Amino acid sequence: MAKEQAVTAGPCPVDTPDSESPPTDLQHVLGLGAPDMAQVDRCIREALSSEVVLVNQVSEYIVGSGGKRLRPLLLCLAARACGYEGQNHWPLAAIIEFIHTATLLHDDVVDDSDTRRGRRTAHAVWGNSAAVLVGDFLYSRSFQLMVTLDDMRIMSILADTTNTIAEGEVLQLLNLGDPEVTRDAYYRVIDHKTARLFEAATRLAAVISGAGEAVEAGLAAYGAHLGRAFQMADDLLDYAGDAEALGKNVGDDLAEGKPTLPLIVARERCTSGERALIDRAVAEGGHEHMDKVMDIIRRTGALATTAEQARAEAERALQALAGLPDSKWKDCLAALARHSHERTR
Repeated sequence: MAKEQAVTAGPCPVDTPDSESPPTDLQHVLGLGAPDMAQVDRCIREALSSEVVLVNQVSEYIVGSGGKRLRPLLLCLAARACGYEGQNHWPLAAIIEFIHTATLLHDDVVDDSDTRRGRRTAHAVWGNSAAVLVGDFLYSRSFQLMVTLDDMRIMSILADTTNTIAEGEVLQLLNLGDPEVTRDAYYRVIDHKTARLFEAATRLAAVISGAGEAVEAGLAAYGAHLGRAFQMADDLLDYAGDAEALGKNVGDDLAEGKPTLPLIVARERCTSGERALIDRAVAEGGHEHMDKVMDIIRRTGALATTAEQARAEAERALQALAGLPDSKWKDCLAALARHSHERTR
């Protein structure tokens, strides 16, 4: 069990009666998680402090860029669902967010993305070098925080997770511009790049809570399936979402030559002539063939198939919660699983 870190903060949030109606929407879940997330935000801001002005500028820009901080929220909710009453979940959730943010900084450089969540990306504002180096700073700061928790199991899980994410980034890079990427190759990328950090967040909640092996395995499976569902929903929204709501351009994946599930399914089902068009669009990137590719994706039912796959992963996540005792925190985790494939942004 990890040693409790001395945290200058108030007491843990007081649990509200279990007679409360179960959370049915995201706002309810965010409300219940808000006291913990306020402490996580405090940990994040304290840990981001640096004597290097540019590090502070870029870090503050990233922290203030919005987003639901889903991964740290998951860790906090899962810890509460395990009956955890300590404070180590706050710095641990901050570590998870640092690792996630570092991957976003590096992603935006690799993808040459100019916007994220409706704002200019860090590399668009400060340049590639600053974005990459601040991403490195976040990785190293996350490992400094890990050491303060003084638990080899935690460090082992997070070290393995970070390495797996890096492998996923490389796998995705190798797939860029390759129209022949299979479903299996796609699943391998999202398992490494997205699902693994979700899995680590929920597994670590069980670890710091001292939960048994069955609960830990169930929460890890929940996180992995939830991560898959969220990524599939993201890939669906890239073709079917609203640009203003998403905070980025619709069709960016195709423009970057990134084959995701909607495109892979469409390519499996289309005619040879349409397949040649898709291959050219993926290989060349850009928006030149966007309208025609979108027509093929719609006609082949690829969007519906992607939605069905996301829904199936969300259902598997729900099933993985069976070993947890009933509580409003478990209801929150279930609500997030349902939200994962129903969202529009």
